[in-house]
Amino acid sequence: MGTIREPATLYRFNGLDATAAAIYLAFTALFAVASELLEPLLRPVFPDPASESYAVNLVFYTCVGVFAVASARHVVARDVRILGTRPWFTAAMVPASLVAMLVFTAILVAATGTVQSAENQLDIQGLMQQVPPWLMVPLLVVLGPFVEEYLFRHLLIGKLSRHVNIWICCTLSVLVFASIHVVGREGLVLSAVAPYLGMAIVLVAVYVWTGKNLMFSYFVHAAKNLLAVVLIYAVPPEFMDQIQQLQP
Repeated sequence: MGTIREPATLYRFNGLDATAAAIYLAFTALFAVASELLEPLLRPVFPDPASESYAVNLVFYTCVGVFAVASARHVVARDVRILGTRPWFTAAMVPASLVAMLVFTAILVAATGTVQSAENQLDIQGLMQQVPPWLMVPLLVVLGPFVEEYLFRHLLIGKLSRHVNIWICCTLSVLVFASIHVVGREGLVLSAVAPYLGMAIVLVAVYVWTGKNLMFSYFVHAAKNLLAVVLIYAVPPEFMDQIQQLQP
């Protein structure tokens, strides 16, 4: 399979990487620690909490995404070209990877003995009940998965593995991805972290298995989010509430 640039150039940390990571960490830390202090400042600007939450997330992911795309554009071009040489592989393996993710996540959740929806997941479900799909799809299916694959796979594995053992990088990617979705809310409760652990393990596995193909792991991540979006918009909110009430 061909490449556009030498791997040493593609996987060298640069200022754009540092800026994207710094913005992501700063936003995450700010809203994990001081979200209640920011609400009075944001409330006069937005008519309702849903608009506020959507706008904050859109600005957050857009800011990081600009630097992520600028930094990873050559990797993206290379990976799209590689997947384009075998379209049947991508067409078959993305849904297969999604099924593997769902099965593996279900096993991990069952192994914890309890089912607990993370606050992050509940917030997204609540937001989607108030924001139309044509606004949510670009955020949750296009922008969000790319930013997270860039940070947690491309940076933490693709680039960091030039300096650190790749299996250490993979472990770090799994743990950071899972924990950052719940930290500051439930804390690292296993029943809340388990779904994100299962998702992260499969995303790391497909990223490494495809030769650090950022776009393949992105397509799997986007497919998973798209499935969640379709289910949440397709299933009536009353039915979702009944399901959640049945959880122990």
